[in-house]
Amino acid sequence: MKLEWILDFPIPFTLTSLMQAAADQTIRSEGIQLPCCASIHICDDHTIQNLNREYRHLDQATDVLSFPSTQWTEGKTAGLQQNRLKKSYDEVYGACFLGDVVLSIDHIKEQAAAFGHSEAREACYLLVHSLLHLMGYDHMESEERKKMREKEEEILQTIGIGREGEAVKVNDQILLDMARDAMSRSYSPYSHYPVGAALLCKDGRIFTGCNIENASFGCTICAERTAMVKAVSEGALEFEKIAIATRETPGWPCGICRQFMSEFAPNLQVIVTWQDGQFTESSSLDSLLPHQFDLKGNNE
Repeated sequence: MKLEWILDFPIPFTLTSLMQAAADQTIRSEGIQLPCCASIHICDDHTIQNLNREYRHLDQATDVLSFPSTQWTEGKTAGLQQNRLKKSYDEVYGACFLGDVVLSIDHIKEQAAAFGHSEAREACYLLVHSLLHLMGYDHMESEERKKMREKEEEILQTIGIGREGEAVKVNDQILLDMARDAMSRSYSPYSHYPVGAALLCKDGRIFTGCNIENASFGCTICAERTAMVKAVSEGALEFEKIAIATRETPGWPCGICRQFMSEFAPNLQVIVTWQDGQFTESSSLDSLLPHQFDLKGNNE
């Protein structure tokens, strides 16, 4: 998902990167197949109060404002109305424009402190909440509110910032979708064989990767190792499964990747998918590499 940032203050790249991941997962969770974009304005309480006064006749600061570009059919969200979504296509962005979001950095800091969690979680929560509004979700009624809150937590848990102790079951379809999305970012000008991977950690986090080739072929890194290196560098050491997506043929891990992954998860479940998900197979890593080297260098 493309985010058009309007930043009244310098924002750390690590935060905008995490918010980008939250936005991407929000679109995936809705099952939207079309490219989408939204404008994200991060300002202070004074600015958002002025906007509330102008557009809502409310003379006070709030944490977030959402301005949808599409009027959705009542009771149906964007994922069920993709023909209507197509009408919001913007040639400048090359994507369907969902609308505008305004976030108050002052409220992000205050609410993070009040709830006892990080400012990153609060910023991502408010972004996900507002993007869901842009796609037709609401919380006026108790049932609507419950559905929206469950979806928000599922999205945040998937990117690794859910509430502590609240695990959300990540199904294979989420992993496969994320792997296919990662495949679209592959840098493979030499082999022309793009690969994407989505690695599920035991704590619920998911890390994605794509293959990145190099003119010096030995420098090339596979999608599976890209995902696992990202995960380990963020402190994850226990893994449950990995989904690998390719185009025409099944992309089982190469020998180097099999040994690399077995260092951390010898019983890892491996799922491969190709031809836009028409075909899917799975195996365990120890079946793919029955005599991997262990931590002492043995392979018996």
